[in-house]
Amino acid sequence: MRDQALCASLTDDQLAVLSRSGRRRYVAKGESVIWAGDENMICANVVAGVFKLSTSTADGREQIVGLLYPADFLGRPYAPSSNYTVDALTDAELCVFPRKHFEQALHDYEELERLLLQRTLDELDNTREWMLLLGRKTAEEKVASFIVQTSRRLAKGRCGASTGEEFLLPLSRTQVADVLGLTIETVSRQMTRLKSAGVIDLPTTRSIRVLDRPALSARAEHA
Repeated sequence: MRDQALCASLTDDQLAVLSRSGRRRYVAKGESVIWAGDENMICANVVAGVFKLSTSTADGREQIVGLLYPADFLGRPYAPSSNYTVDALTDAELCVFPRKHFEQALHDYEELERLLLQRTLDELDNTREWMLLLGRKTAEEKVASFIVQTSRRLAKGRCGASTGEEFLLPLSRTQVADVLGLTIETVSRQMTRLKSAGVIDLPTTRSIRVLDRPALSARAEHA
């Protein structure tokens, strides 16, 4: 995990210094670690599990705006408060640092600051890609794209028992529908179509097995 996380940029001696201010935190499924509007106290690397970032409309409706997987960075240095609530979708583990200590590490280690900037730019690219998905893609393309991205991220982070070909979906179908701007009926219908076409299998309501990755990727781009 260190090779994929922000600390990959540090030498062993630098990592030892940073680690003195850090601690492991185990988070139960459903537990919140950051609340929107609260003082921004921590920064963290995701070691295991999946988290959701969400915000609420004026009338209290939740909108999921992002997902965090192993090796992703959680928190926002130099910001006094958080704009999003962060909840664990699965049992999870974090490597947590007090925000002020992490900000000092960014000041002390140029490599760490540079890598955080690169991660931020990558996240901006991902957000622009997601805007394309929500605004221009068909329902089948949206669902196929979501499966491709989720399986890739879970495989990269070695989350749970995922191999990249079979994985447990960290979101309920209702949450997938909310993320994609679809109804739950549409999400279920599109998954059934992909199964009928031999592209995926659905062993359970939360597990997906990718049977034909090239075909799935093609449907994500040209349904």
